[in-house]
Amino acid sequence: MPPNPVPLGFVFRSRAKDEKAPADKAVLTDSNQPRDPQAKKGRPTPKRSEAQAQRRSFASTPTNRKDAAKRQREERRAQLERQRQALASGDERYLPARDKGPVRRFARDWVDSRFNMAEFFLPLAVVILVLSVVQVPALQSIALLMWLVVIILIVLDSLLSGFRLRGRLAERFPDQNKKGAVAYALMRSLQMRRLRLPKPQVKRGERP
Repeated sequence: MPPNPVPLGFVFRSRAKDEKAPADKAVLTDSNQPRDPQAKKGRPTPKRSEAQAQRRSFASTPTNRKDAAKRQREERRAQLERQRQALASGDERYLPARDKGPVRRFARDWVDSRFNMAEFFLPLAVVILVLSVVQVPALQSIALLMWLVVIILIVLDSLLSGFRLRGRLAERFPDQNKKGAVAYALMRSLQMRRLRLPKPQVKRGERP
């Protein structure tokens, strides 16, 4: 007699049970591990600090050109504010590039520690201008003479100061780049002391 045929329904039910069992097992296994709602399936849950840092990064990243331009303006504004405070306090970290470095700092201190003829140019120029406007020939002649004297004194003082400063820089910084330091100091000497930036950090007569 031929063997009893196996019902087709039994075969399909057996295969369905075999395929469903691993899936049920996987669900039970995965349900025991907490998962971040934003994390993909099959990956470990990130720590709270890592998730917060990631959210802050996403929030701070500009999503369009308008946000990027706004963020650049804010960063530029903050940088200018740091430079302004550094110019007032002498903080080397945030000074502009032209003012940074020990050579430039020494040049500033050397100029600020002495009297410079050039720093009195603006007050003297106002006095001379007033005298030249007055319709008195004698006063106009005096004003013209004062112009010549002031200009000669400024030129002589600047030449002497540049020569002396160059020697001090060569003595103090023999192996460092000193290019432009003398011109930088002479331009600073043209300004009145209270208007100089960065602000003077030494007193007059104090050795830098």
